[in-house]
Amino acid sequence: MPTTTPTTTEERTQSDDYARERIWQVVHSIPRGKVTSYGRVAEMAGLPRAARMVGRVLSQLPKDSKLPWHRVVNASGRITFPEGSAAWKRQRTRLIEEGVAIRGSRVDIKQCGWDW
Repeated sequence: MPTTTPTTTEERTQSDDYARERIWQVVHSIPRGKVTSYGRVAEMAGLPRAARMVGRVLSQLPKDSKLPWHRVVNASGRITFPEGSAAWKRQRTRLIEEGVAIRGSRVDIKQCGWDW
């Protein structure tokens, strides 16, 4: 990743594409039945302090994406979507199907955390 702040539109686009690709690679590597945080994904992607960027990138995935976005939760182990929303239910269901220990909106990080 460039060490200077991108100044042109082309440089910003290349930088954004690089960041997005790194985030996708990290999320893809999260093992089935494990979860990690947005902040940890950012760190592992070489983008420290970019947890919000991770959330934004994951929110822009196509509906038919096979990327395991559901394995990313907030720093306290909670599903970030509003409890009871369709997205919350979808993420919770996918995690449970993978054997993730979850109570309400919180994942058991001790049991299911990955590279926390």
